[in-house]
Amino acid sequence: MIKKIIILLSIITLFIVSILYWQFSQALNTKLLFEEGKQSYFLTIKPGSSISAFSKQLEREGWIKDRFWLRNYGRLFPQQANIKAGTYQVDTNSSVLALLNQVVQGKEHQFNVTFIEGTRFTDALKALKEHPYIHHSLTTDTVVEIAEKLGITNDNPEGLIFPDTYAFTAGTLDITLLKRAYVKMQNHLTTLWQQRNFDLPYETPYQALIMASIIEKETSHVPEQTLISAVFVNRLNKNMRLQTDPTVIYGLGERYQGDITRAHLREKTAYNTYRINGLPPTPIAMVGLSALKAALNPQESDYLYFVSQGNGQHTFSRTLKEHNIAVQAYLAGQARNK
Repeated sequence: MIKKIIILLSIITLFIVSILYWQFSQALNTKLLFEEGKQSYFLTIKPGSSISAFSKQLEREGWIKDRFWLRNYGRLFPQQANIKAGTYQVDTNSSVLALLNQVVQGKEHQFNVTFIEGTRFTDALKALKEHPYIHHSLTTDTVVEIAEKLGITNDNPEGLIFPDTYAFTAGTLDITLLKRAYVKMQNHLTTLWQQRNFDLPYETPYQALIMASIIEKETSHVPEQTLISAVFVNRLNKNMRLQTDPTVIYGLGERYQGDITRAHLREKTAYNTYRINGLPPTPIAMVGLSALKAALNPQESDYLYFVSQGNGQHTFSRTLKEHNIAVQAYLAGQARNK
């Protein structure tokens, strides 16, 4: 008799467990509830959140109707409900269980911020400031103070961070991303300095970086960068002034309104390479890898001049007479296009 009762109780227990398993399975494999039209949502889980708080959060967001099954699943299987804080991108096709697995594994969303080659350090700061998922710790710091935090000895950190796209998780400090970009630039500069053409008028990697920034601003047409580099190296070797407009523009700062005047060219600033000899004191922009390579390995050439063709490319000349003819051709083309 007792044996029959035990068998009966076992059958009842198995039946109950089967029902509960089926109900858990149904509830957890149900798709999350989202509005139509959106492809994904972001969910931020605070540090120290329990499975109970997590289920309550989903219920409050309207993503699940009843948190009973999710909360109790966590109680029954605590090792499978150790959720991790962070910001997660949730696909609208996700089930409750898929989302739970995502947050248990800590698969946080990787956001991106991009520093664009040819732009300035202040543009990088603006990109950081405008990103909603970056923790902004530099809101009141000056550029000099930021340079100190990065461990940069120069008061002006221009050109010392590498332009690239950087992935990060929500809440990453802005200074952390700048440090990554600074280290990346130092690594590239160190490697390329060791691989440089040794017959160059630079005494330090920093001087090469200054030259690279000028090349970066002079052309975005990568095949020409080594030739632009050759022109500037040839001019330095002949003690000729660089006479490059981007340095003048940088020296004008906020005063530059889109046009360089004769007065601007006559004004003696630290960056006006029409008035100073050699390189300006700092880089004038963020420098991409191709411009760095061009500065340290210029093409062999005896060109001393170049002028825009108006199409992103340039005409190169060996003599001032050839250069003046090329300038006149450029001005004539500009007049025709007006």
